Amino acid sequence: MQPFTTLTAIAAPIDDDNVDTDQIIPARFLLKPRAVDYGELLFRDLRFGAAAQPTFALNLKSYRAAQIIVGSRNFGCGSSREHAAYALVDYGIRAVIAPSFGDIFRINCIKNGVLPAQVSEADAATLRAALHRQPGTVLTVDLVHQTIAGAGNELFSFVLNAHARDQLLSGEDDVARTLAHGDAIAAFEAAHRETMPWADPS
Repeated sequence: MQPFTTLTAIAAPIDDDNVDTDQIIPARFLLKPRAVDYGELLFRDLRFGAAAQPTFALNLKSYRAAQIIVGSRNFGCGSSREHAAYALVDYGIRAVIAPSFGDIFRINCIKNGVLPAQVSEADAATLRAALHRQPGTVLTVDLVHQTIAGAGNELFSFVLNAHARDQLLSGEDDVARTLAHGDAIAAFEAAHRETMPWADPS
């Protein structure tokens, strides 16, 4: 996955609490292969069709090129579908800023190179209000310093655990991070064979 260090991009506000993964990508699309452009399916029912909401941020021209979403509490709750992260990535979203996240959604974001930046409820509300006042506003998300520069260069801090931060900065997926410990794994396996030879599958 692509390393994440800093991102300067248009941000889109989504004000509702409890935006769930079925809103992010409806369940009827989950059988599609990963090769499909999931970006077209992001918030599909809010963007297209009879139930589309004309005022939904990504339906407005000023926000369509957004690479950052600023949400509200419990963003990404609901089912554990990794497809929600696929849809964000394929659309071009690299960071989601919110006061809290669904736990599995947050993990899926990290594994797919999307930064889940946790801020206070007050800071999230301030950022969303600024985006509503000036649609098309650009934010700068700095993972190295864990800050967000808003309109007027006001700085907001965000929380992310050290392991997730390192993984996003490096751009390494779980397999790559495991293979980096190849020598230690081989040494463990060799010692294990010596102490428990009956368990050796070879």
